[in-house]
Amino acid sequence: MTHNITLKPSGQNFAASEEESILAAALRHGINLPHSCRGGSCLSCRARVVGGEIRYRDGLPPALTAEEAADGWALLCQARAASDVAVEAAALETPGNIRIRRLPCRVHKMQRLSEDVMALFLKLPGFEPFEFLAGQYADILLADGRRRSFSMANPPHDAQILELHVRRVEGGAFTSHVFGHMKERDLLRIEGPLGQFYWRDESGRPAIMVAGGTGYAPIKSMLRHVYEDRQPHPVHFYWGARDLAGLYDKDVGARHDWSGFAFTPVLSEPAPGDGWRGRTGMVHRAVFEDKPDLSPFDVYMAGPPGMIEAARKDFVAAGLAPDRLFFDSFDYAADGREDPSDR
Repeated sequence: MTHNITLKPSGQNFAASEEESILAAALRHGINLPHSCRGGSCLSCRARVVGGEIRYRDGLPPALTAEEAADGWALLCQARAASDVAVEAAALETPGNIRIRRLPCRVHKMQRLSEDVMALFLKLPGFEPFEFLAGQYADILLADGRRRSFSMANPPHDAQILELHVRRVEGGAFTSHVFGHMKERDLLRIEGPLGQFYWRDESGRPAIMVAGGTGYAPIKSMLRHVYEDRQPHPVHFYWGARDLAGLYDKDVGARHDWSGFAFTPVLSEPAPGDGWRGRTGMVHRAVFEDKPDLSPFDVYMAGPPGMIEAARKDFVAAGLAPDRLFFDSFDYAADGREDPSDR
């Protein structure tokens, strides 16, 4: 059964089945509603339901309280329509001529970056360029209707072959397939580009970038965009991982030809054999230890929800204007979830 979803106050509407989230239905219709983690762990897709009934397949999502739900608030990445629904939400405009498309692609190359991270290089059809903004992501559409989300690690000016970083997830059917069965020349389908996490070309402010784990992928796209396709821009990149193996791009710290670029790796639990003498602890705390006043900066963050939420609070307290904080918060996918992210 399908229901009609109406966005207020614009009156824009689309159909959603009872088995898909309202966010998934919107994206399927090319309507880019605010979102980030797609797992119910952040508040990016929070919106007020002003008419109709919704339900949650697995109970209230973790980021939504019972009091908020009773007051009409919902997380659209998890909410399903149980009737026609009206929601106070506005579609976001993406700069330029970016449009969401579905395309076939072929596995061009696979490269093991670490024990649990695989780089997939996907070759797109040559008849039309795939346009996106540095930092955005695409969904891989699975045969059973599920999808897996991955950020592009390549920049927009080098988009004939997409680079995705896939982390192995314990018990994850798709990532198990990638690490155990996928081979070069396999066919896939993707949908994208998606997301509001992208480099703001118009800002002249110095930037701080923070990544946790494979949150490095969209940051890599931004860095290559900034330094390969634009004038040099001051960027300080902080990459957090548990141990040295988690910093799986060994070249990022050696790019001294990138004028204005600084790199600080941070390990939370360095292994005894790492011989680590660098920074330790939480990666976002290293930022304001170095820069206690964040008011002059733009900040771009990509990583797990816990890291993002802690950093959001601390960075604003350190003087960062909320509208200068851009983030991509993602969970690792568990089987059976409709809109998970393996990014």
